[in-house]
Amino acid sequence: MPLLVMKFGGTSVATLDRIARASKRVAREVANGYDVIVVVSAMAGKTNELVGWVEETSPLYDAREYDAVVASGEVVTAGLMALRLQEMEIPARSWQGWQVPVKTTSAHSAARIEEIGTEAINAKFGEGFKVAVVAGFQGISPEGRVTTLGRGGSDTTAVAFAAAFGAERCDIYTDVDGVYTTDPRIEDKARKLDRIAFEEMLELASLGAKVLQTRSVELAMRYKVKLRVLSSFEEYDPNAGTLVCDEEEIVEQNVVSGVAYSRDEAKMTLISVADRPGIASAIFTPLADAGVNVDMIVQNISEDGRTDMTFSCPVGQVARAEKALAQAKDAGSINFRELVADQDVAKISVVGIGMRSHAGIASKMFSVLANEGINIKVITTSEIKISVLVDRKYMELAVQALHDAFDLDKV
Repeated sequence: MPLLVMKFGGTSVATLDRIARASKRVAREVANGYDVIVVVSAMAGKTNELVGWVEETSPLYDAREYDAVVASGEVVTAGLMALRLQEMEIPARSWQGWQVPVKTTSAHSAARIEEIGTEAINAKFGEGFKVAVVAGFQGISPEGRVTTLGRGGSDTTAVAFAAAFGAERCDIYTDVDGVYTTDPRIEDKARKLDRIAFEEMLELASLGAKVLQTRSVELAMRYKVKLRVLSSFEEYDPNAGTLVCDEEEIVEQNVVSGVAYSRDEAKMTLISVADRPGIASAIFTPLADAGVNVDMIVQNISEDGRTDMTFSCPVGQVARAEKALAQAKDAGSINFRELVADQDVAKISVVGIGMRSHAGIASKMFSVLANEGINIKVITTSEIKISVLVDRKYMELAVQALHDAFDLDKV
């Protein structure tokens, strides 16, 4: 019997009516001849409520108990959907992470999946059950404690199940109807893509696109799991959504597939750092140890044995970065005159696998921004991506201008 994985996000199961609507979609796939593994998130807003309860009860909480509380949101949704399917006379049961089992590392609130057992669920399918409703976002540690995978972890759960069970496809149901060339809230000419390559989706997800969680795309690319992103709120259409797949499966490929942005960026510059072997390690090791996610890095030309080092990080991590670098300076591992933080910047990126074989994309991007009077503060590139930092007030203008310049509204 072919197998399908269907994942429903929090907005798709936010109420009993929406759970009933999602259950009808599951029933349709069962009628099409599939065994189905359904992965569910907590009902919209529930995880935030549970986190708030934990923090109010114990500000310096035990991370193991945090996971035990926060994982309960998905357990409730899974049970409710299984009950709804049973009312529709579809043989179904719910599964918590520990029952599968979903074996993870011991990093509570940020665990990683190491192995998914397939025997128990396959045995139930063998007994005539048609649907396994799995609580996403959770697993079990080697010590036997409940773990959670971090925000967006239900996407990762779904892809991991699709890989472990050899599913034909993994459908991610959400509140948008697919992957767009850019955010339709910023550019009304944004176009839904029928297909997008794994590598492009991975770049877009890491650069600010919220449609899929980055780790889920990494897993899908590694194990060649076909992903389809589609809306829970539109009428059934077998060709709906966006398929995330190998680039070989895309017949016509634009040079640039999308424009991504990240609003909450900060540019930090260490002024007058000693230019010597090991200085980069001395700067970025304490930042890594402090959990600062450094992205773009630029080192200026050295003058009189001194240089400036610029990097970007999320705005919410600026204080952490300042503290880590101040401690490193006090310890004598680095010496700098001043640390300057600009918290009013945004990152704009163009992404496309066609950039590998087409010259002039960077030149065109920079010319477009210059014509709009937008100054570029930092530039980084990869094989299929060009990212720049600009003043945040120009973010929407930059996205719109680049979307027009690369004709992303055209098929």
